[in-house]
Amino acid sequence: MLLDICLYLWGMNSIGKLFRLTTFGESHGAAIGGIIDGCPAGLSLDLELIQSELDRRKPGQSSITTQRKESDIVQFHSGIFEGKTTGAPIGFSIPNKDSNSQDYSHLKDTFRPSHSDFSYTKKYGFRDYRGGGRSSARETANWVVAGAIAKQLLSDVNINAFVSSVGAISIDKPYQELDFSQIESNSVRCPDSVTADKMMALIEEVKNDGDTIGGIITGVVQNVPQGLGEPIFDKLHASLGKALLSINAVKGIEFGSGFCSTEMRGSQHNDIFNSDGSTQSNLSGGIQGGISNGMDIYFRVAFKPVSTLMKGQKSIDASGQELILEGKGRHDACVLPRAVPVVEAMTALVLADKYLLNKNSKL
Repeated sequence: MLLDICLYLWGMNSIGKLFRLTTFGESHGAAIGGIIDGCPAGLSLDLELIQSELDRRKPGQSSITTQRKESDIVQFHSGIFEGKTTGAPIGFSIPNKDSNSQDYSHLKDTFRPSHSDFSYTKKYGFRDYRGGGRSSARETANWVVAGAIAKQLLSDVNINAFVSSVGAISIDKPYQELDFSQIESNSVRCPDSVTADKMMALIEEVKNDGDTIGGIITGVVQNVPQGLGEPIFDKLHASLGKALLSINAVKGIEFGSGFCSTEMRGSQHNDIFNSDGSTQSNLSGGIQGGISNGMDIYFRVAFKPVSTLMKGQKSIDASGQELILEGKGRHDACVLPRAVPVVEAMTALVLADKYLLNKNSKL
């Protein structure tokens, strides 16, 4: 019983079985950070590449993101020597430099609608109200560090994510017709410039109204090894789904044809094989029976609007009294642009873990 409890508590802040990340820290604490266990020894790491991934996620990048100014410089403390992994746990931290805790004093005894304030209080009987504490999306910086290392372990696999819709504005092209090199060409991280301009205009409009808006991030993974994933409870899409649903504000995910498949017949939906084992279509989204088949893995992740608004909303305080609550501080009007590297990182973490596990599946 005690062992079961210990394993449960360990899993609360960890992801992965062989390639395993455990994280710590709060939004307004001294630092956030983590420990990566199971990374094979001898992997040459490009530390500048890791930092560049963090720079894609950090706040204050443009007028459409939160203006919190964090340099987000990662500091490695163990597991790396002369540019290579040693096989020992990789410890790292990211100092918090620009945390204005006074911006959140009005939330000490009040609950923001649709935020974690209420549920955290009910679970723990106490919460760190400064920037959301452990529930803050600041935690995702840890995932980006580990994901950047996982990407380098999977050097032959191409992982790309991009904003495919904001509100009702969507890219009207299939991903095969998009140039992924254009994802970083605009602040919304949409590879279609015409659609990107419309998205940015909408986000600015919503921000000026003191409101927030959601949308969809599409992920595409190319050159995936065949055979990743397990047949039953650790199916590849189930593991990816759990990881991606762990990202703040995510409300849903679909792989391949997703919900559209419910309107199709099997004769329309089945991916017919070519003689080399590839398929003529890819409605399965690169995963069949919970295992990768070598085709592109593609998925769509739905993000809700950010809960904290810069306008008055009805709410309650800790005693149940009704009040009008208006958000303060620095928040994203739309979280999607900064969530793109997080989606890529979580995808990489899952695939790296499955890659290592798969090495033990056959002689």
